[in-house]
Amino acid sequence: MDRECVSLLPRVCEVLVDSGKSLPDDTSLEKLLDWFTGLGESGGSLLEAHPCLLEFISTVVYKTSSDPGVISFTLKLSGLIAATEDGFRMLQECSVLDLAFNHQRWHEAGFWEDPCVRIGWIQGLRSMLQHSKALSFFVQADFISLLLKLQTDPSLFVASAASQMLAHTLIFFQTVWSTGCTSVDKKNGDDKRTQASIADIEQPGVTMDSSQDYTSVVTAISEYLKESLVPKEHTQLHQSLQILKLLALLLAQARPRLRDELLRAVADSLEELVTAGHSQLTLPLMDIILAAYSSSTDGCVPDQHVTHLLSSMLNMNNPTDLIHAAAAFLRRGPQDTVHTARAVRILLLPLDVITGQTLLDTNTAVEEHQFSIVEQLKTKTSCISMICVCLANSPQITLMPPDLLPCPPVLIVTAVLSLLRICGGDSCSSSTGCTEVFRNVIGSGKVQKSALEALTGLSSTPGVKDELTEVFTVLIQYLNNPDSDPTVLHKSYQALVKWMTVCKDLSSLTDKLRQDLIEVVKKRVCDMRWEVRDSTVEFLGKLAGVLKSAEEVCDVSEGLLGGCCSLPLLREALQDPESYVRATAISALAQTLAHNWQQGAALTQEQTDIVSRLLEILSQDTEGFARRAAVRYFIAWFSSRPSHTSASPSFDLLMSSVGSVLSMGSADLDWEVKVHTLELAELLLDEAFSGHRAYRKGGDTHHGPVHPYWVVSDRTYTPHTHTGTHTEGVDSDLADVLDNLVKQGVISALLSGLADCDRPVGLKACQLLITLRETVCSPSLEALDATSAMATVARVSCELPGWGWGREIRKILGMKKCDRAKEADIAAQGHFNGADVADSEHCGEVGMEGVGDGEDSVCVGVCEVLRSLGLDAKLDILIQSSDHVHNSPLSLLQDILTGSAALTQDTQPGEEVIVDCY
Repeated sequence: MDRECVSLLPRVCEVLVDSGKSLPDDTSLEKLLDWFTGLGESGGSLLEAHPCLLEFISTVVYKTSSDPGVISFTLKLSGLIAATEDGFRMLQECSVLDLAFNHQRWHEAGFWEDPCVRIGWIQGLRSMLQHSKALSFFVQADFISLLLKLQTDPSLFVASAASQMLAHTLIFFQTVWSTGCTSVDKKNGDDKRTQASIADIEQPGVTMDSSQDYTSVVTAISEYLKESLVPKEHTQLHQSLQILKLLALLLAQARPRLRDELLRAVADSLEELVTAGHSQLTLPLMDIILAAYSSSTDGCVPDQHVTHLLSSMLNMNNPTDLIHAAAAFLRRGPQDTVHTARAVRILLLPLDVITGQTLLDTNTAVEEHQFSIVEQLKTKTSCISMICVCLANSPQITLMPPDLLPCPPVLIVTAVLSLLRICGGDSCSSSTGCTEVFRNVIGSGKVQKSALEALTGLSSTPGVKDELTEVFTVLIQYLNNPDSDPTVLHKSYQALVKWMTVCKDLSSLTDKLRQDLIEVVKKRVCDMRWEVRDSTVEFLGKLAGVLKSAEEVCDVSEGLLGGCCSLPLLREALQDPESYVRATAISALAQTLAHNWQQGAALTQEQTDIVSRLLEILSQDTEGFARRAAVRYFIAWFSSRPSHTSASPSFDLLMSSVGSVLSMGSADLDWEVKVHTLELAELLLDEAFSGHRAYRKGGDTHHGPVHPYWVVSDRTYTPHTHTGTHTEGVDSDLADVLDNLVKQGVISALLSGLADCDRPVGLKACQLLITLRETVCSPSLEALDATSAMATVARVSCELPGWGWGREIRKILGMKKCDRAKEADIAAQGHFNGADVADSEHCGEVGMEGVGDGEDSVCVGVCEVLRSLGLDAKLDILIQSSDHVHNSPLSLLQDILTGSAALTQDTQPGEEVIVDCY
């Protein structure tokens, strides 16, 4: 620990004991506790290193008149110290532990009514319960009784903490019991006991001597769960819900013996809850069952009570509860043939009723629920809820083994398409369905969205190729419907793209369907709602990506894409008044033109005009979304072009645009635009130095944690590499490569980023500059002519403007030059004479020769700049969070002392004590 922190800690403890002195903010004690927790985790004893803590705890405990917050903090700190056996022993020897956790004393002193004191008591105990001595202390003091009472505390925070405390006690100490299973033979049981013994040895602080204490805890908790699960009246349902959550948490982590003990204790109560049919408890009850199943991975057969409960849940009379129980089991349950098949039939029943499709066989085991489900579907709220649950699970159902399904999977796809037609108002599409239910789903946006999501997932269903025409027909109808919600249209586009991805053979589509799609897209791209225009433009981009990959049906894809006139539509979208649409159009254009880039095809005038428009957007658009997309367009172009570097119209246009993109992007006001610009600069570096021995990609030189505000690209770019073997001529060409980077504007972009006020920009630029420095400024030990080569490189220069970032870089260079002059002067004279050298301010203005602070630009050597910027020190600062100075233990201790000192002085009313913001 820092020496200054050690010296301040006793004074801080004195301030905390004196409850009349308020703390600087409400979270100070929590931060202080976090600091102590970190010190404890790093090893060593807190009390031995800092005896003042024992004195502090003793004073607060005996005084019993402190602030409730300080008392709570003291209890938590006591538990933290007592988490080690040595700390526990030291507190016991001072008789502090018994007094600190004697809740009756706090009750008599009037502090127990404060929830923060109860929270401190619970959390202190939980921290302490890490070894067998603490468990014995816990049991002998009969804290379990109070902890069980706190499960129903009026404060939800206290009740939650008490529940977590129970779970911790049972789960942490369960290794004192030998594991076993009642359904396995003696030999297997002996093997498991051996494994448990090994686990006991591996867990420090837990011994077999604790078995009796632990057994008493298990017994007390089991009895409590048994008696409290079933609510005596309706107002106690919340209590039952909380206990069910606790039980699910316990069962999910319990070993066989603890799991079996808990299940035996609560089996009858759980059965009673299932029979009572409380809808609020349906899903929590399923959580119990699934937790018990998931913990049976040790080879034991699930408890018969669990199997019986599951059967009861899948036979409930309430249709809504029945549907939700079946869905919960299907999503997370094991592959139980009997129960899975029943859950599938339950979930398909509402879809069968509404659409009239024969999804269930005549001998289905869920016919007894059909009447009640039909009646429930006639109520709009219940109908929509049940149908949406069924639709959400339909894709999973179609992928199950055939022996678990009551019908062919394709029939489920047909039923969903039929439901979509009904929702759109086409009631004639299902004459055999329940017409009384139609009115509940017609025009329902929620059902439409769920059905479209289901249809998207159903594209992977085996044997659905024959349904492609019907799918396209229904989706185009939805896209053409003037009443369709923007979200419904968006999901319709998503479904279209997904089905094209899976069913790439589009030969079954009629010319009429293709023409209908073209017309509806042309209409929707001009929709009054910007969300619809955005979805349409996004669809055009994704469509290009899907059809481009379907090389086996190139003629069909070209017909569909070309007929849709995507390029003219996307060009028009670049003028859209909404920035989101403009940004989406740019991304779609990148996907549409990617095929031409990869093939090296000649550029059309239309494509050249698009590039000009993108440069215009980058320089003039008022919204950052479009400008970011413009830079990403050029990144995608650069990374998608052919791996060879032979000249082509596409390559020439790209490279002629790069300089403008770097110049405008690095001067943008949006920090994300600047970071994307640096990503383009990084690709240019990778390309330029590909094959050079000393070059490491920027990602290989990044140090420290990822910045919390870092921009994560939505794709991974793979820069091209030169083919062929490396030759010694690469080093000699280093100067030409560096000079070319200067002409492209890469060096200016990096230096501009380094001087930027946005940390992510500065960090990215600094990392790339370090990579560049290590490549071009360090002589290669393998090259015999390294000195000559590096001398050539040293003559490469770049221009620093006299304003903006150039001015900042020039100031840094000037200070570095001045520092070197001072060092030389001191070495020559043996003392510092301020009159003999320029002062700091003057150094900043003049600095090195030719690098002043005037308005004219100057040229400086690239290597000299890279060596003089102090990049390594700059990187160390940039990788730290912005509050690394203020958010420190020392600052926290100083604030506590400063706040208390200010309160002892006379202050005017309304005056505040200003402290660091954490």
